[in-house]
Amino acid sequence: MQNSGAVIVISSHVVRGSVGNRAAVFAFETLGFPVWALPTVVLPWHPGHGPSTRLTFAADEFDKAIDDLINARWLGEVSAVLTGYFANERQPKAVARLVRALQERNPSLLYVCDPVIGDVGGLYIPQSTAEAIRDELLPLASVATPNRYELAWLAGSELDSNAAIMEAALALGPSRMLVTSAIPMMAGGTGNLYLTGTHALLAEHRLIDNPPNGLGDLLSALFLARLMTGADEERALRLATASVYEILARTAKRGSDELTLETDAASLTSPMAMVHMRRLIHPLQRVRR
Repeated sequence: MQNSGAVIVISSHVVRGSVGNRAAVFAFETLGFPVWALPTVVLPWHPGHGPSTRLTFAADEFDKAIDDLINARWLGEVSAVLTGYFANERQPKAVARLVRALQERNPSLLYVCDPVIGDVGGLYIPQSTAEAIRDELLPLASVATPNRYELAWLAGSELDSNAAIMEAALALGPSRMLVTSAIPMMAGGTGNLYLTGTHALLAEHRLIDNPPNGLGDLLSALFLARLMTGADEERALRLATASVYEILARTAKRGSDELTLETDAASLTSPMAMVHMRRLIHPLQRVRR
């Protein structure tokens, strides 16, 4: 599958594993997109596996690399941007300059902001970095892809129902939001809730315990890739969710501690897993009633 338009992916890089840029770049390239990949930090492996030395970039040097990208003669090749994990509070501010430059050049640019800031236990990055992502990047995003716990922190409220998730997403912006770890409606399931200004969709599948890391990184990349191919939003959500679930199920069956993307590349291009799609009542429809 060959597609036009390059994607800039800006997130963490691990030597071993399939998280951050490693997951996203593989997904985009498998689906036929050229990728410009910029790491925000380099680690031997995900810190969840044990001690993992952080190789970081001086803030001034990262800023200069962003300037190089803004001034690149190939910038017209870029049609989308995906951002994920940031190592410090200055990086989101620098990347915001790049996104604005791209948007000025191409008003139809797709920018997906995956605010990788926390999980069930709360923030796992400094609050100042999370605030920079919220203040600098979310207002520029075409789509944001937080998990439910990240959205709760961003919105400053507990989200114990899908109605609460949708209200928080509408209040926070941007205009389109894909929330992972949404409240399932099927027993033993989990869901991805996609909200726009007019409709709400829930894609559900069976919950698999103790999943490896990288699912959010992969879902964000696949959803953006499907939008870039021209798929409508419901199809993009269904295909991206099916791919992630299928790879997760196969990885779990093998007992691997990392997503086995290289073995399951066909699941990225042609997923066969069944995903239950539901249309939810949009908060604005409740108001009209």
